[in-house]
Amino acid sequence: MSEFTHFDAQGHAVMVDVSDKQETERVAVAKGEIVMQPETLARIREGGVKKGDVLSVARLAGIMGAKRTPDLIPLCHPLALTKVTVDLALAPERNAVEITATCKLKGRTGVEMEALTAVSVAALTVYDMCKAVDRGMRIENVRLAHKSGGKSGVYEAS
Repeated sequence: MSEFTHFDAQGHAVMVDVSDKQETERVAVAKGEIVMQPETLARIREGGVKKGDVLSVARLAGIMGAKRTPDLIPLCHPLALTKVTVDLALAPERNAVEITATCKLKGRTGVEMEALTAVSVAALTVYDMCKAVDRGMRIENVRLAHKSGGKSGVYEAS
Protein backbone atom coordinates (compact mmCIF):
# COMPACT_ATOMS: atom_id res chain seq x y z
CA MET A 1 0.00 0.00 0.00
CA SER A 2 1.40 3.41 -0.92
CA GLU A 3 1.94 6.14 1.63
CA PHE A 4 -0.76 8.79 2.03
CA THR A 5 0.93 11.92 0.67
CA HIS A 6 -1.50 14.81 1.08
CA PHE A 7 0.33 16.10 4.17
CA ASP A 8 3.53 18.11 4.44
CA ALA A 9 6.21 17.67 7.12
CA GLN A 10 4.18 19.83 9.53
CA GLY A 11 1.03 17.76 9.02
CA HIS A 12 -0.77 20.35 6.89
CA ALA A 13 -2.89 19.27 3.94
CA VAL A 14 -1.21 20.05 0.60
CA MET A 15 -1.67 19.31 -3.07
CA VAL A 16 0.81 16.59 -4.04
CA ASP A 17 3.74 17.82 -6.16
CA VAL A 18 3.63 15.80 -9.40
CA SER A 19 6.24 17.84 -11.29
CA ASP A 20 8.81 15.00 -11.17
CA LYS A 21 6.38 12.37 -12.44
CA GLN A 22 6.56 11.19 -16.04
CA GLU A 23 3.72 12.10 -18.39
CA THR A 24 1.82 9.03 -19.54
CA GLU A 25 -1.52 8.38 -21.15
CA ARG A 26 -3.98 7.92 -18.31
CA VAL A 27 -7.48 6.53 -18.55
CA ALA A 28 -10.10 5.96 -15.87
CA VAL A 29 -13.55 4.41 -16.16
CA ALA A 30 -16.11 4.79 -13.38
CA LYS A 31 -19.55 3.25 -13.10
CA GLY A 32 -22.64 3.75 -11.02
CA GLU A 33 -26.39 3.62 -11.21
CA ILE A 34 -29.53 5.30 -10.02
CA VAL A 35 -32.35 2.97 -9.00
CA MET A 36 -35.95 4.17 -9.20
CA GLN A 37 -39.57 3.13 -9.41
CA PRO A 38 -40.52 1.32 -12.65
CA GLU A 39 -42.87 4.20 -13.52
CA THR A 40 -40.03 6.70 -13.29
CA LEU A 41 -37.86 4.64 -15.61
CA ALA A 42 -40.78 4.39 -18.04
CA ARG A 43 -41.16 8.19 -18.04
CA ILE A 44 -37.46 8.59 -18.82
CA ARG A 45 -37.69 6.02 -21.64
CA GLU A 46 -40.82 7.62 -23.11
CA GLY A 47 -39.63 11.22 -22.76
CA GLY A 48 -42.35 12.00 -20.24
CA VAL A 49 -40.29 13.99 -17.74
CA LYS A 50 -41.41 17.63 -17.61
CA LYS A 51 -37.85 18.97 -17.29
CA GLY A 52 -36.82 17.46 -20.65
CA ASP A 53 -34.57 14.73 -22.04
CA VAL A 54 -33.13 13.29 -18.82
CA LEU A 55 -30.38 11.19 -20.39
CA SER A 56 -29.05 13.97 -22.63
CA VAL A 57 -29.00 16.51 -19.82
CA ALA A 58 -27.36 14.04 -17.42
CA ARG A 59 -24.71 13.18 -20.03
CA LEU A 60 -23.82 16.85 -20.47
CA ALA A 61 -23.85 17.46 -16.71
CA GLY A 62 -21.50 14.51 -16.15
CA ILE A 63 -19.03 15.84 -18.72
CA MET A 64 -19.19 19.30 -17.16
CA GLY A 65 -18.73 17.76 -13.69
CA ALA A 66 -15.57 15.95 -14.78
CA LYS A 67 -14.13 19.23 -16.03
CA ARG A 68 -14.93 20.95 -12.70
CA THR A 69 -13.54 18.25 -10.39
CA PRO A 70 -10.76 20.42 -8.88
CA ASP A 71 -13.43 22.97 -7.91
CA LEU A 72 -15.36 20.27 -6.03
CA ILE A 73 -12.74 17.96 -4.51
CA PRO A 74 -10.09 19.61 -2.34
CA LEU A 75 -6.47 19.05 -3.40
CA CYS A 76 -7.32 17.64 -6.84
CA HIS A 77 -5.06 18.90 -9.59
CA PRO A 78 -6.65 20.94 -12.39
CA LEU A 79 -6.27 18.73 -15.45
CA ALA A 80 -6.45 19.32 -19.18
CA LEU A 81 -8.72 16.39 -20.00
CA THR A 82 -8.44 15.26 -23.60
CA LYS A 83 -11.55 13.07 -23.59
CA VAL A 84 -14.62 12.66 -21.41
CA THR A 85 -17.54 10.41 -22.28
CA VAL A 86 -20.59 9.70 -20.17
CA ASP A 87 -22.89 6.90 -21.25
CA LEU A 88 -26.29 6.25 -19.70
CA ALA A 89 -28.25 3.06 -20.33
CA LEU A 90 -31.66 1.98 -19.11
CA ALA A 91 -31.63 -1.26 -17.14
CA PRO A 92 -35.34 -2.16 -16.80
CA GLU A 93 -34.57 -5.50 -15.12
CA ARG A 94 -33.24 -3.49 -12.14
CA ASN A 95 -35.35 -0.31 -12.57
CA ALA A 96 -32.13 1.63 -12.96
CA VAL A 97 -30.15 3.93 -15.17
CA GLU A 98 -26.58 2.67 -15.48
CA ILE A 99 -23.90 5.33 -15.86
CA THR A 100 -20.39 4.84 -17.24
CA ALA A 101 -17.86 7.67 -17.48
CA THR A 102 -14.48 7.53 -19.18
CA CYS A 103 -11.84 10.22 -18.74
CA LYS A 104 -8.53 10.43 -20.56
CA LEU A 105 -5.44 12.63 -20.73
CA LYS A 106 -1.69 12.58 -21.17
CA GLY A 107 -0.29 13.88 -17.93
CA ARG A 108 1.42 13.36 -14.58
CA THR A 109 -1.58 12.39 -12.46
CA GLY A 110 -4.55 10.11 -12.90
CA VAL A 111 -8.13 10.89 -13.81
CA GLU A 112 -9.95 8.60 -11.40
CA MET A 113 -11.54 11.48 -9.48
CA GLU A 114 -12.77 13.07 -12.71
CA ALA A 115 -14.45 9.83 -13.84
CA LEU A 116 -16.02 9.29 -10.41
CA THR A 117 -17.23 12.90 -10.33
CA ALA A 118 -18.74 12.55 -13.81
CA VAL A 119 -20.78 9.51 -12.71
CA SER A 120 -21.87 11.21 -9.50
CA VAL A 121 -22.95 14.44 -11.20
CA ALA A 122 -24.81 12.55 -13.93
CA ALA A 123 -26.66 10.50 -11.30
CA LEU A 124 -27.50 13.62 -9.28
CA THR A 125 -28.84 15.23 -12.45
CA VAL A 126 -31.14 12.27 -13.10
CA TYR A 127 -32.32 12.59 -9.51
CA ASP A 128 -32.90 16.32 -9.85
CA MET A 129 -34.86 15.97 -13.07
CA CYS A 130 -37.08 13.15 -11.74
CA LYS A 131 -37.47 13.98 -8.04
CA ALA A 132 -40.92 15.49 -8.51
CA VAL A 133 -42.28 12.01 -9.28
CA ASP A 134 -39.84 9.80 -7.32
CA ARG A 135 -38.05 11.13 -4.25
CA GLY A 136 -37.03 7.59 -3.26
CA MET A 137 -34.45 7.14 -6.02
CA ARG A 138 -31.09 5.76 -4.85
CA ILE A 139 -27.65 6.46 -6.24
CA GLU A 140 -25.70 3.24 -5.84
CA ASN A 141 -22.47 1.44 -6.63
CA VAL A 142 -20.39 4.44 -7.71
CA ARG A 143 -16.97 2.89 -8.20
CA LEU A 144 -13.77 2.85 -10.20
CA ALA A 145 -13.99 0.12 -12.84
CA HIS A 146 -10.70 0.63 -14.70
CA LYS A 147 -7.56 2.71 -14.43
CA SER A 148 -4.43 2.68 -16.54
CA GLY A 149 -1.29 4.78 -16.80
CA GLY A 150 1.20 5.98 -14.24
CA LYS A 151 3.48 4.09 -11.86
CA SER A 152 0.75 2.00 -10.27
CA GLY A 153 -0.16 0.39 -13.62
CA VAL A 154 -3.51 -1.08 -14.57
CA TYR A 155 -6.42 -1.60 -12.21
CA GLU A 156 -9.48 -3.64 -13.19
CA ALA A 157 -12.35 -3.99 -10.73
CA SER A 158 -13.42 -7.56 -10.17
